[in-house]
Amino acid sequence: MSKIIVQGFRYDEKSSFRKGPALAPPAIRKAYHSGSSNYYAENGIEVLPNHFVDKDDFEVDDYFDVATITKKHLDLNKPIFTFGGDHSITYPLVKAFHEKYGQLSILHIDAHSDLYEHFEGDPYSHACPFYNILKDGLSNHLTQVGIRTLNIEQRENAKTFNVNICEMKDFGHFEMPSFKYPLYLSLDIDALDPAFAPGVSHHEPGGLSTRQVLNIIQVIPVPIVGADLVEYNPNNDINGMTAMVCAKLFKEIVVKMTT
Repeated sequence: MSKIIVQGFRYDEKSSFRKGPALAPPAIRKAYHSGSSNYYAENGIEVLPNHFVDKDDFEVDDYFDVATITKKHLDLNKPIFTFGGDHSITYPLVKAFHEKYGQLSILHIDAHSDLYEHFEGDPYSHACPFYNILKDGLSNHLTQVGIRTLNIEQRENAKTFNVNICEMKDFGHFEMPSFKYPLYLSLDIDALDPAFAPGVSHHEPGGLSTRQVLNIIQVIPVPIVGADLVEYNPNNDINGMTAMVCAKLFKEIVVKMTT
C-alpha cells in the first residue's frame, strides 16, 4: 500500500547566480531507478516505487502555484516528499502544510540560512524562503544545520526570529532538538561539501559529508509530515554523482516518513 505522495517542481526562476535546478526532479528519479544501486535503505527496508503515489513533476509559471498543487495532494492525507527545484519553493510548500497542520517544526539542512528579507531585489528569491516562513508565522520552531555563510543581516534576522542555528564550525556539538509540532524537513543538497555533491549552483567548501547528512536523517525522533530536496543542479554534476547522492537521501527520508 502506498504510504506517501511524491511530487516534483521543475522550477528555478528564483535562482541567483546560475540556473539548472529545474532539471533536477527527472534526474533524481533516474538515479533512484539506476541499476548501479538498489532500492534498499540502510536499515534493510526496500523503498520500492509502490511505497508512494508518484504525482510526477510540474512546471509552474506562477510561483504560488506550488502551494495550490500541494494543497490538492495534502487532501489525500499522506505525507508528501517534494523534489525541487530551487529553494524558493519551500515557502509556498510550507504555506500549504501550515494550512493543513497548523504550526510546524522545521529542520533545515543547508550551507545557507536563506534568511534574507530580499535578495537582488526579489523578496521571494531562493535566498529568502525562511525569512518569509518566519515573518508569516508559519513556524516558530526552526532549526538550521550545516550553515556556513552567515552575514550580519542573516544573523540579525535569526536573532529576531529565535532561530536555532548549528553552524558548520560547531557541528561537533549538534544535538537533535525535541520537536514541538509536526515536522517538515527541508534539505538543500549544497549542505554537503562540494567534494560529496558537486552538482550544485553554489559551491560552499567546508560542508557536511554524505554520512553526516545520513546520520542526521536517521536519528530524527519524530514522524515527518513533509520534506523537500532542493538545489541539485544537473548542469554542474560529475558523472551523475550528486544525483546518486540525492537518490540515496530520498530513500532514507522515505523510510523516516513511512515507519
